Amino acid sequence: MDLPGVNFSPDRQDDTARTDAPGRSARLRTELKHHPNLVVGGVLAAVVVIAAIAGHLAPPYDPLAITPGHALLPPAPGHWFGTDQFGRDVFSRVLYGLGIDVVLGLIAAALALAVGSMAGLISGYLGGWMDDIVMRVVDIVMSFPAFLLALAIAVVLGDTVRNVIIAVTIAYVPYILRLTRSSVLTARGADYVLGARAVGASRSRVMTLHVLPNVVGPSLVQATLMVGWAILDVSGLSFLGVGIQPPSPELGVQVAQGASYITSGQWWISVFPGLAIILAVLSFNFLGDYADDKLRGPGG
Repeated sequence: MDLPGVNFSPDRQDDTARTDAPGRSARLRTELKHHPNLVVGGVLAAVVVIAAIAGHLAPPYDPLAITPGHALLPPAPGHWFGTDQFGRDVFSRVLYGLGIDVVLGLIAAALALAVGSMAGLISGYLGGWMDDIVMRVVDIVMSFPAFLLALAIAVVLGDTVRNVIIAVTIAYVPYILRLTRSSVLTARGADYVLGARAVGASRSRVMTLHVLPNVVGPSLVQATLMVGWAILDVSGLSFLGVGIQPPSPELGVQVAQGASYITSGQWWISVFPGLAIILAVLSFNFLGDYADDKLRGPGG
């Protein structure tokens, strides 16, 4: 005998599972149909991640191995992207360098998200003179283009991996901070915040458990886009000689080292690393666009 509201029948459970599976498939097909940026971004991101992992775990050749006898070989089955002026396999170096840039871009964007979100939360919720000071500093920092600011900081701090991450992070913190603060100003007067304060919740508890989870969405979308921007900035700093230095197979370093060989016909030394940078940036931009579409909703 069946009890009300309780299903002991395996057949009924199987029917429910079979009914839900097509529903999920249909929703997935609808999502992919209405958001082609998810398809493109997902495919590109998968290619980038798989290539980066393969480049670090099992590269075809040692990306740092110098073989003078194989210098400046054009793309061929033995060396798919050719070799550089030192006989190093460009394909192996591109795969390895892609992992470096993606990891550094993710770290810089994550740090900018963490620091910017907390600073924006505190500034927006507390208000007063602290908010005035923070926003004046943000206005000054944002008066400079992010890359130029990162360039100036990298020049002052020095050309190490840690300093590159610090420079790019500082350049993008103000964007997250201002976006989070704007959302906090709206949320701090919401009913759920007033209710939490009415029952005696502490200020820190209200900020971290009630306000932050409800305002972090736009900042997450911005951080997704920032991964692509950070990859571009990391490679740009290395290209200018103030970021990661040779013999590291970072993509910006490879483009800089191969730029002088384009006019003599050895275009592959810099073109393939440049294409890898474009691929990585586009993948995160498409994913960021999809996240922005979902955040805005159907009427966005």
